[in-house]
Amino acid sequence: MRTISTASVVKRLRDGDGEAPEGSFPERLTSPVWLPWRTALDTIILYGIAVVLLAVSAAKDREKTKRAILKGAKAFESILPQLVTVLLAVAVILAVFSPEMVSRVIGERSGFLGVLAASVVGGIALIPGFVAFPAAAELLKNGAGTMQIAAFVSSLMMVGVVTLPMEIKYFGRRAAITRNSLAFAFCFLAAAFVAWAVSL
Repeated sequence: MRTISTASVVKRLRDGDGEAPEGSFPERLTSPVWLPWRTALDTIILYGIAVVLLAVSAAKDREKTKRAILKGAKAFESILPQLVTVLLAVAVILAVFSPEMVSRVIGERSGFLGVLAASVVGGIALIPGFVAFPAAAELLKNGAGTMQIAAFVSSLMMVGVVTLPMEIKYFGRRAAITRNSLAFAFCFLAAAFVAWAVSL
């Protein structure tokens, strides 16, 4: 049985000499069987770091740590309704529309129209970032394109159609409209950059 070293496999993949051989380390690491374990491992590591830092904080000042935990719990309680509402909305959308439908509307093959539609929806929607990113991840898993989701998130973070009247009130009509127009145009550049970076 021929042994395949990880270094040789990585070199072949980097040089474009084909796919990872069956059973090699990169092939196992990117297989569907391993992906849930990788995600779980990342989660465990992050929570482990948080627990260690919390223990260090408690050892230094128990009272301040207690106040920080209570403040964090109150903040989570305030954002929970928005989080649940948006995630339920995404769940309903994914239940009604098949992955094929999602892929056709905002998938890789939807092209510029898909990017434009995602940017418009992102500019109109009033969704916090901590809710938008899990929603975007679910859409990606169900057939949405990388460029389209990047345009959606960028527009969501930078363009504010709903908040435009308030922005005009404080910064003036010209400044507010100019800022939002430039931000909307930048969304397409950001989406193209993300798609290029992912394809590397």
